[in-house]
Formats: sequence, C-alpha cells, structure tokens
Amino acid sequence: MDAKVNLAEKFELLVGPYAPRIIGFVNDYKLQIVKVKGEFVWHKHDDTDDFFLVVKGCLTIQLRDRDVVLNAGELFVVPKGVEHCPWADEETLVLLIEPRGTRNTGDTESPLTATELEI
Repeated sequence: MDAKVNLAEKFELLVGPYAPRIIGFVNDYKLQIVKVKGEFVWHKHDDTDDFFLVVKGCLTIQLRDRDVVLNAGELFVVPKGVEHCPWADEETLVLLIEPRGTRNTGDTESPLTATELEI
C-alpha cells in the first residue's frame, strides 16, 4: 500500500452482505471490509484470532456462551478456536484483520465462503 484508502469509498464498492474484499495488507495480514446483514454461519478459526471493528451500524457476535454487541467505533477479537456467528439486523460496515489465506467461514463449508479478492 503506497496510497491512502478512503473507507467510505471502498464500502460503496461492495456488492452485498458477506462478500468481503481486501483493501490492503499489513505484513502478512489482510485488511478486509465487509457489509453484514442477517446471520452469517457458525464457524471457528483453529489457527488465528478473528478481529472485528465496526465502522458503521451494530454487529452482534454470537458466541456459544454469550453475545457480544458492537457499535460503531468498537472492536472485538474472537480468540482462535472459539466458535462464533456474526449477525446484524441492519446493514453494518465492518473492518476485519486476519492472516492471508484465512477463509471467512473458517472450518465451515458454506455458500457464503468467499474467494479472497482485492478492491
């Protein structure tokens, strides 16, 4: 990355919910943005934590023992190996940080499994 990134402009390029796109890299970590609306899939990442930062809206990260509700400007890290399922009642804009090659649906095969694409 050698140019600044305007998050609002990048979010406008997303086609719909649960179609994350890479907007840059920090070392071997991808910076991804995603629109969330409705429920995702229960999954876990055995080898990495999962970082969520809500840019706009309200995101609930369901865990097996509790729900974590995040509003704009709040973040949460799901520890590796912990099952979780994000959802939002209304369209929510989220920044994700995770290692390159990390599948968005983790250990779960789903129609929502996305290919890593840059915008």
